[in-house]
Amino acid sequence: MLETLVNGLSRGAIYALVALGYTMVYGILGMINFAHGEMFMLGMFASAFALGALGSAGLVSVGLTLPIAILVAMALSAGFGAMNERMAYRKLRGAHLLAPLTSAIGMSIVLQNFVMLSVTKGKKDFPQSVSAPLADTRWSIGPLNISALQVLILGSTFVLMIGLWFVIQRTRLGIALRAVAQDRTMASLCGMKVDHLITWAFMIGSALAAAAGTMVAMYQGVIRFDAGYTLGLKAFAAAVLGGIGNIPGAVLGGLLIGLAEDLTTSAVGADWKHTSSFALLILVLLLRPRGLLGERVADKV
Repeated sequence: MLETLVNGLSRGAIYALVALGYTMVYGILGMINFAHGEMFMLGMFASAFALGALGSAGLVSVGLTLPIAILVAMALSAGFGAMNERMAYRKLRGAHLLAPLTSAIGMSIVLQNFVMLSVTKGKKDFPQSVSAPLADTRWSIGPLNISALQVLILGSTFVLMIGLWFVIQRTRLGIALRAVAQDRTMASLCGMKVDHLITWAFMIGSALAAAAGTMVAMYQGVIRFDAGYTLGLKAFAAAVLGGIGNIPGAVLGGLLIGLAEDLTTSAVGADWKHTSSFALLILVLLLRPRGLLGERVADKV
């Protein structure tokens, strides 16, 4: 049971990390970025190619190559996130809700097919020189057996979440982002560059998704061009479960869905894990339509 809980928390932390991107964009624009799962997928491929390039250059130290690969993946996905905002959202902010939604789905399909046609249509192995030593290093703490890879995933995701909280709550950029989320018109009148701040929100969320993609690729050992589709849906469900637009809610929702999936797998088998996570979402929304930590916001007059 303890190992199941650790596995569930590791999976849930990944969902939470990706869900933060959904919740940041929705909190500022009131729109859902359905191309966000592809930022996760791009992070997987970018980190794999970065590790391959570093290995070819003779760098084999895990402590050096892994942080570099994660940073490369985060930077690349952040760039694609900025491009996504510029191409799929900026001109459609005042349009009907279906317009940016359709545009985001189209961007998702474009990115998937771009990777499929330019890289591979099938599975691609993730470099084992980094993940294998971490997966093989295990510690026993009483009845609990945990690998260094699981510790790395849990530790890294929570460090990134704390870093995001610090940026949002304690920096000028975070204060400006919160101001834009509260009232874009007033923020603009106060001299804030709203377009730049919205781009920053897309970039930060995309970078977090790329870091999550690297960790999942290390854990699974393979990457695919459509890897972001299912995980993106799970992360979106996590954001809705916790209260879309609420950062602590996204973290809570991700952890709950991860735990629900692994507990279900342990109890009745892996075939039911997707059913349990979305059944949990439906149950919570029936009882709390705005999510666990969502709050009713009064209409502006």
